[in-house]
Amino acid sequence: MSQQDINRWQGQPLSAVFAAHRARLLGAVVLFSVTMVAGTALLGLSGGFLTASALAGLAGLGATFNFFSPSAGIRALTMARIVSRYFEKLLGHDATLRIARDLRVWFFARALPLAPGKLGNTRTGELLARLMGDIGEVDGLFVRAIGPLLAMGVVSVAALLAAVLVYPPAAALLALMALLIGTAIPLLAVRGGKAGETERAQRRASLRTLAFEGLEGAADLLAQQAQGRWIVQVDEAARKVAASDRRRRRRLLSAQLLHGLCAGAGLVAMLALALHGHASAGLAPALAASLVFMTVALLELWAGAGLAWQALVAGRVSAGRLQAIVEQAPAVAEPATATVLANAGQAATLRLHDIVFSWPGQQRRVLDGLDLDIAPGQRVAIGGDSGSGKSTLSLLILRQADPQAGQIQFNGQDIASLSLAQWHQQLAWMPQGAPIFAGTLAENLRLGDAGASDAQLWQVLQRVRLDGWAQDNGGLETWVGENGATLSGGQARRLALARALLRPGPLVLLDEPTEGLDVDTAHALLLDLPAALAGRSLLMISHDVLPPGVVDVQYRLREGRLQPLG
Repeated sequence: MSQQDINRWQGQPLSAVFAAHRARLLGAVVLFSVTMVAGTALLGLSGGFLTASALAGLAGLGATFNFFSPSAGIRALTMARIVSRYFEKLLGHDATLRIARDLRVWFFARALPLAPGKLGNTRTGELLARLMGDIGEVDGLFVRAIGPLLAMGVVSVAALLAAVLVYPPAAALLALMALLIGTAIPLLAVRGGKAGETERAQRRASLRTLAFEGLEGAADLLAQQAQGRWIVQVDEAARKVAASDRRRRRRLLSAQLLHGLCAGAGLVAMLALALHGHASAGLAPALAASLVFMTVALLELWAGAGLAWQALVAGRVSAGRLQAIVEQAPAVAEPATATVLANAGQAATLRLHDIVFSWPGQQRRVLDGLDLDIAPGQRVAIGGDSGSGKSTLSLLILRQADPQAGQIQFNGQDIASLSLAQWHQQLAWMPQGAPIFAGTLAENLRLGDAGASDAQLWQVLQRVRLDGWAQDNGGLETWVGENGATLSGGQARRLALARALLRPGPLVLLDEPTEGLDVDTAHALLLDLPAALAGRSLLMISHDVLPPGVVDVQYRLREGRLQPLG
């Protein structure tokens, strides 16, 4: 996913994803309709042709029978159906796959600005469920619901017009059957279905969340001997999902039973009407048979209406669940008119003045009148007790939250007046517990700078003293495994640091860079920091005791303010 893709979909509604492919979708609907019309007309024409052939045979050699026109029509309709069905599948599935791709990019583009401020309140498993289950329902909405329903409408109208030309009473019967079998019964089946689909989606999401969290915490569950209790919860969630699916199937089966009864009655009525038309109105036997066979084709077509309506309801529910995530207001707002940062990319003073911050819904001020200056090239460390506000301070500098009072300036400009993208370009950030992704060493490093050359990658590896290890283990294509499975704790933190240092921002922000490391490994990493920074400014959040020479100034955060140490 490129920055261009993110910019394309940021702020766009879900409907924009489908609108971007409207030409393909419209073409697929047209081809779908042609396929259905050709199939219905083919069955009607074939029935009339067979009836005429049989009657001509019974009448003997003297009977006249137009063989060539119907047979030519049958061949033409057969070819039209084959060709249109091929291109309908080609175009429809192409549009669906493009929508599936863009839906996921749209979701990420809309959701990423909400992290971590707003998404922090949503369980990871719930987000995963929406990304997999709900997007799966929405991206197939056209193929399973919208396309078939539109095509059914087109075919029904075409069949009614043909019936009007052949025998108007038959057209009236077909209209009644279309309303009853094609519309009323399917809608009856999905009546109240929105609530059922909402419940079903929530239960499926709960099951996915429990399964995901159980796998993520398998080691802890084993250590606490809590696997049995967790499995009971998963089984209960699975039973609820199965119950929702059974209710859904019962609704569909009831609708199919009602459809079958009405379809049988309608077909008998059409047969009786066709015979009456032949006997009393002089309707040609071939045309009477065509009406009956066309009715058979339409009944088969309308049989799929229930599933299409059900898919439409499920898709709308899933679309609403996706919108509920991405339409949250972000924790910080972009300025209406962003100013341009003077001397962007160059070292400058970072100044925090009289910063006041408290989390929404809490009275306690995490930061209360905090002041801090970091000169160009200066290395500053901030320590403090857990919950004192160290990580909150880093979030404010990253502009993932804004202070209620005070100002943060860089090069004399308020960072709130800059666009988020422009401000983030000035930063190189290593978060607490920075993840290592499944992939190669080069792929992990280039998350910091996608355009970095191999020479730049080797240079930054040398700065964090990972170049020797990389050379001994396959170079830049070394597979590091999921969560850095092939790395030691110290190597994983050095790799995360190298990834941050690849960003060209003049201010490096490190949040607990030695988290989870033993004392010797932590000190070795910290002692290499001054050389690795190459003169850039540093703000390090750490509760560890730092070796001499790592930073220029140390502070302790207490009661919302910084107290100098040493």
